[in-house]
Amino acid sequence: MLQLEGLVLGTGAKPFDLQCPPASLTVVLGRNLSGKSALCRVIAGLDSPAAGRVLVDGLDQAEVPLRQRPVAMVYQAFVNYPHWTVAQNIASPLRARGTDQQTMRRHVEAIAESVGLQPFLGRLPEQLSGGQQQRLAIARALAKDARVLVMDEPFVNLDYKLRETLREELVELVRARNICVVYTTSDPAEALALGDQLVLVAAQGPLQAGDPMHLYRAPASIAAADLLSEPGINRLEDAGVVYAVRPEHVDLEAPDAENRALTMTVQDTQTNGSQTYVYGVVQGQEWVARLEGLRQLQAGEHRTLYVRDADLLALPG
Repeated sequence: MLQLEGLVLGTGAKPFDLQCPPASLTVVLGRNLSGKSALCRVIAGLDSPAAGRVLVDGLDQAEVPLRQRPVAMVYQAFVNYPHWTVAQNIASPLRARGTDQQTMRRHVEAIAESVGLQPFLGRLPEQLSGGQQQRLAIARALAKDARVLVMDEPFVNLDYKLRETLREELVELVRARNICVVYTTSDPAEALALGDQLVLVAAQGPLQAGDPMHLYRAPASIAAADLLSEPGINRLEDAGVVYAVRPEHVDLEAPDAENRALTMTVQDTQTNGSQTYVYGVVQGQEWVARLEGLRQLQAGEHRTLYVRDADLLALPG
């Protein structure tokens, strides 16, 4: 169990109070400079918080020497020892603890098998693909026998299909080894797909935390709703109330439900092969609609957009 008690990253920042149980994956979602990496470094013991405590299994980690803390960190860059083989890289934490050769060899083989690296134990890191190098970094962290694994945007430098594969493997690994993982990302789709619980961060502190789909359906503020939207939310003001509208909740056809009809002046459209993004102006505000399929709209035309009343999020700023 990882616990954050009144953890403050910087002066004036909101405190983190969070519990991350074993066999769970906590995703920290935030934009650049939001505090994601700072939180990782504090949990890993690389930096000290302005206030508060980090506890693992009830023990304040400030009272534990850094080398003995059951926490390991994996970065987005492939941090491996370049002149050591895969086997030697995985064995490095075991060797530092004085593990005997037979036990070390057995652990290295078991860990390598769990991350799909057993056929490559004799290779150097430069002979591995990007995904294999990141698997190696994870394997070395596991060899530390860490109960908490902190991962700071670990797959951001990999292509989409490989990221998807490694995320699936990570979930299986978390369950199999009964470890707690803290995983940071700036991608809301990844956060919703991966996390057992989700923490939204901004300005070095938490915005909201809880079940990912609950946060998506019931954000506590405009900032929380915007962070969980890609592209960002649209804003609609009516009778003094500010509503957030997600781009995926906008359509060109009237839904079979109570809805709001709005007029957009189209400015531009973009497609990604399966979706069309329509950019324009609604009631003086810049809007974007994310539509399924390929749509043909012309700049300058006026189109009626529909939003279900149930998808209007009335939120405080």
